[in-house]
Amino acid sequence: MNATDPALMQYIAAQQAVTQPAKRPDYGDRLRLGMILPNRNIVAENDAQAILPAGVSIHTTRLKLHGTTAEDILGMSAGAESAAKLLGPAPIDLIVFHCTAVSTHDPLMGDALVKRIEDASGKPAMATSQALAAAFKTLDAKRIVMLTPYQQSVNDAEVRFCAHHGVEVLHEVGLQLPANVSTASISEQEWFDRAVAMKNPDADAYFLSCTNIKCISVIAALEHVLEAPVITSNQAMLWHALRTCKVLDKISGYGALLQYH
Repeated sequence: MNATDPALMQYIAAQQAVTQPAKRPDYGDRLRLGMILPNRNIVAENDAQAILPAGVSIHTTRLKLHGTTAEDILGMSAGAESAAKLLGPAPIDLIVFHCTAVSTHDPLMGDALVKRIEDASGKPAMATSQALAAAFKTLDAKRIVMLTPYQQSVNDAEVRFCAHHGVEVLHEVGLQLPANVSTASISEQEWFDRAVAMKNPDADAYFLSCTNIKCISVIAALEHVLEAPVITSNQAMLWHALRTCKVLDKISGYGALLQYH
């Protein structure tokens, strides 16, 4: 059997495949983030795995959120302490309360949730609303266009939240999805098409709101077409969590925001 014998080459390739070391799991040697999510969310963890740099891990727990009425929102927020106590004993560096509709329900909701989580867990915390406010400021986005899957009442609350932070919403659209339809059921293509249809030359940035929408894969393309930064709830949260914890990696492919320190 010579060195170029097909059977020998096939055997060698098979042995190399067997003996090749498996990819090491990422245990968060640089940073571990805890995340409190609405129970029906299937997107945020996947987005985190795509965006987070090597050495940063994410660990989640969930609270009930049945819909987007004021009662639903306040019901989820009432569980903040219980979720914080579940995450607190783990060796986590920062806990994130990650729900846009809840944390922006009123302009002070996010700050109040953070204090409650910190008191209950003994760990530093942040909320989605704080990440969004930081993103608007970093990008100098004083006038934005907003697209969401929400009912109008939730959009109205987010407009008030933006105004509180000096951001004018020039135009907003909510898809008004009923409670029995998952916000994750809308395709990336539909988010892209709807956002492009809202192009406004006066907008400093575009905001696609909701932690359970599939849109991070189209951020770069949207920025190219819209000629302005695009902010999403998951992208902004991950960026702010990383920067808060002094992880300053510039991450490509998911929008201009992730290039900022």
